[in-house]
Amino acid sequence: MPNQSRPKVKKSRALGIALTPKAVKYFEARPYPPGEHGRGRKQNSDYKVRLLEKQRLRAQYDISERQMARAYDRAKKAEGKTGEALVVELERRLDALVLRSGIARTIYQARQMVVHGHIEVNGGKVDKPSFRVRPDDVVMVRERSRAKSLFQVAREGGFAPDGETPRYLQVNLKALAFRLDRDPNRKEIPVICDEQLVVEYYAR
Repeated sequence: MPNQSRPKVKKSRALGIALTPKAVKYFEARPYPPGEHGRGRKQNSDYKVRLLEKQRLRAQYDISERQMARAYDRAKKAEGKTGEALVVELERRLDALVLRSGIARTIYQARQMVVHGHIEVNGGKVDKPSFRVRPDDVVMVRERSRAKSLFQVAREGGFAPDGETPRYLQVNLKALAFRLDRDPNRKEIPVICDEQLVVEYYAR
């Protein structure tokens, strides 16, 4: 499991992105790294810039370094640009799509829902957040879990993302279900990342 010991607000400020809705207001108030020297000027080497970008992408999907490296290896074998293929690869994770659908509020909550056995794919329970959803797969909250207050909030749109639901998903929140219609396009995926820098980090 990824290390979650560092407070998410501090992590958000260190990486320059808000990782949770709660972190947004704190990040807006203090848009610089945490700590005594957070506002100071820092010399950024090419390596550090690429490392930071890789860490930003990892944090947005809440994955370990090993999971990230494996996703990169798969992306290298895909057609087209490796960086775009990497982001698409990560976006097809079950926990990421549970978040995008509005069933969960944060990637951390989405991961927990999956691990605790609340989610099924094509009628079968899946408890691995890294499960790769394929086009036409139907994902929903299991019948026995739907009465939980968390899912009642989700059903009423309490966790729905700001803006439009990504076009690659067909979502029915009332039914606590969604379908992946097709593979996402990089431009549609709401992550903040210069993926070319991530590719350069791993290719060094």
